[in-house]
Amino acid sequence: MDRSTWIEHRRGDGELVGWFRPSGDGYVVVDLLGRDVSGELSWLEAEETLDALGIGYLADPYLLDREGEEPLRVRIVEVSTQRIVLKLDDFGAIGGPRYSYELPWPMPSELRPLVRGT
Repeated sequence: MDRSTWIEHRRGDGELVGWFRPSGDGYVVVDLLGRDVSGELSWLEAEETLDALGIGYLADPYLLDREGEEPLRVRIVEVSTQRIVLKLDDFGAIGGPRYSYELPWPMPSELRPLVRGT
């Protein structure tokens, strides 16, 4: 994915929260998982959208769909523009086996936010 025209957006402490991707006369907001999270916005609207989004969604549970198997409940442990690293959601247990999964960036369709009740 060519990100050469994307503009980084960082919060006040310097933490990267996403990008603005030029589109038409405006910008599309892209989150840290590489997902478009807005339509075309003005610069100010794009900043406000990313600031409101923050990075809290990275701490949410996700489902990892696997061919021929039940989806796994996972947590994101690392995100970069090279990869997304997940771990089995062990609900904070210590001492059990550790399972991790590596996916390409941007977030592929087999990883999806957990919808409560699933």
